[in-house]
Amino acid sequence: MTFHPILAFIDTPILVGLAVLAVVLFGADQLPKLARSAGQAKKEFLMGQLEADETAAKARAEMEARVQAQSAQPAPSAPPADDKGAPSA
Repeated sequence: MTFHPILAFIDTPILVGLAVLAVVLFGADQLPKLARSAGQAKKEFLMGQLEADETAAKARAEMEARVQAQSAQPAPSAPPADDKGAPSA
């Protein structure tokens, strides 16, 4: 876990003050609903992030397979030329 200098100023009295302010602003009956909504939003965000990661991994694997298939195929050659240097038909 990284240490952020701004978090050094947040100590127990400040956290208690923020909790009291939240109770005053939202009311004690609304805080569980807000916490539940925040938890559901976080869960939905993480699910979306996981889905995006899976989609990106699948696209990356498909691109690698396509590149490997192209490198395995021989390069197309030009049609053989006749004696006069013109391509034969």
